[in-house]
Amino acid sequence: MSLLHSILLGLVQGVAEFLPISSSGHLAIVEQILGVKGAVEVPGFFDVLLHLGTLAAVFVAYWPEIWEMIQEFFRGISDLIHGTTPTPVPPARRMILLVIVGTLPLFAILGIKDWIESLSSNLYVVGGALIVTGCLLFASDRVRKGRKNEHSARMTDALIVGAAQALATCPGLSRSGTTISVGCFLGFERKFAVRYSFIMSIPAVLGANILSLKDALGGEVIWKDVPVYLLGVLVAAVVGYACIRLLKMIAAKGKFGAFAYYCWAVGLLTVILTLVGA
Repeated sequence: MSLLHSILLGLVQGVAEFLPISSSGHLAIVEQILGVKGAVEVPGFFDVLLHLGTLAAVFVAYWPEIWEMIQEFFRGISDLIHGTTPTPVPPARRMILLVIVGTLPLFAILGIKDWIESLSSNLYVVGGALIVTGCLLFASDRVRKGRKNEHSARMTDALIVGAAQALATCPGLSRSGTTISVGCFLGFERKFAVRYSFIMSIPAVLGANILSLKDALGGEVIWKDVPVYLLGVLVAAVVGYACIRLLKMIAAKGKFGAFAYYCWAVGLLTVILTLVGA
């Protein structure tokens, strides 16, 4: 793999992982409509590293909150041992519970994971899902600004956002766009909706990549390319961090419209081209 290839893949990973445009949907479109199947394949080990790079961007962007959650996790264990419960429950501890509850729906789709991934071959589904993503983003701009945060969000709210995250495994549905929009519909503060969406992605991305790492290492790893891989990982982390900052500003202003129009355009074009080529 060349340095340029590694940098470009890192750039694409950093942008697509966080902006609400569905990286899986775009990958399916590039492979099938543009006829370049295989041209965008990434070595398994490099793919895992790229995802860990964007995961590092989440840690950097939200480190104060994450560090407080880590500390509160151990305080919570100590409270369980001593049979004590602080009143009210510290916000960071509630955030941990919200993330755990929000992650649970992902386990419900493990049994149909292969079927969901196979949907990427159906461009009607991909195009339709992109249109739905656009509708969610457009509607989220127009709901009344909410007030819920880690202090007041309910566990049922977390479960609903988690269900949205599970549904967003469908190619064409943006994970970030879907979860942030549903959070806004439930009355989350916009900044909290973004923060919760990205922090909730940590166990999901980390778990998926731990499972993928075994398969990646079981295949052929070109160790001499690892330094080149690491450059792509650095690009993914830096670009991902910039995209998180951008999305935080956009969400605070309620300006997802541009992404909505983009998703509508790409979704409609995908469906039309698929009909023409059928």
